[in-house]
Amino acid sequence: MLRPLQLDDAEQTQRFFPHWEIVRFMTALVPWPYPADGASTFYREVALPAMERGEAWHWTLRLKESPENLIGTIGLVSKEGYAVRGFWLGLPWQRRGLMTEAVVAVNDYCFDDLGFRVLRAPKAVGNTASRRISEKTGMRIIAMEERDYVSGRCLSEIWQITAEEWRERRQALEPPYTKK
Repeated sequence: MLRPLQLDDAEQTQRFFPHWEIVRFMTALVPWPYPADGASTFYREVALPAMERGEAWHWTLRLKESPENLIGTIGLVSKEGYAVRGFWLGLPWQRRGLMTEAVVAVNDYCFDDLGFRVLRAPKAVGNTASRRISEKTGMRIIAMEERDYVSGRCLSEIWQITAEEWRERRQALEPPYTKK
């Protein structure tokens, strides 16, 4: 399940987000070591104001069987004529297809509801789990560049998919990803 991000979500985020395996491929803007108020500060000062301005859309991921528990987040940020998607998932829930399911729903929202024509997802070359999600959902690499991450400067891939490409790819996705 996806639920719009709220300030109350910061406490659970603070428990699951600040782990090296999760943050090492995050932008260097993420402080490390992660401060005790890192999630609440980011939500209060960055994410929620951007959502209010209509410049970003952030959701928490929750399992249907325990909707009170946050397991990760996914978001879109509006850039110069395109959307940028980012996400993280708590360690106990990785490698179960949950983020792919969330990506499909957010891609649909990006193109069908928000009307973006292009979606991009930059990632460190070493972020193989994120790479697999981009591959499964039909994205392609359009550029390589150096970027700063929590773990240091890394070669990065810029993945992209257009609305038209997504709609074509969307038809081929298997359940549970088929659109209802």
